[in-house]
Amino acid sequence: MVDTVPPEVVQQVAEYFSVLSEPMRLRILNLLRDGEKCVQELVDATQTSQANVSKHLKVMLQAGILNRRTEGTSAYYSVADDLIFDLCGMVCDRIASRIEEQAKQFRNFSLAGRQ
Repeated sequence: MVDTVPPEVVQQVAEYFSVLSEPMRLRILNLLRDGEKCVQELVDATQTSQANVSKHLKVMLQAGILNRRTEGTSAYYSVADDLIFDLCGMVCDRIASRIEEQAKQFRNFSLAGRQ
């Protein structure tokens, strides 16, 4: 079978997933689930530095995951596409299923040892 997907497409998909591979970015996305927040609200909620939050916001903004608007001296961020939450939900469901299966295997092993 010949790979018909152009390398540029594969690269863009990989870059998109790499944006989501950072725990702080996932935390920020979760905080934005309920609507837009200013940088300071995100700094307070994550208990990290403004520089750190701003760095992650910039990466997600450039990837098209977030929207940004300014009001006075404050910047407000929101999620550009709510489908990101569907993607995260699918991943979390898959992880939960694996953990539940592992737990079942541990219980079976534990019970087998008692007989």
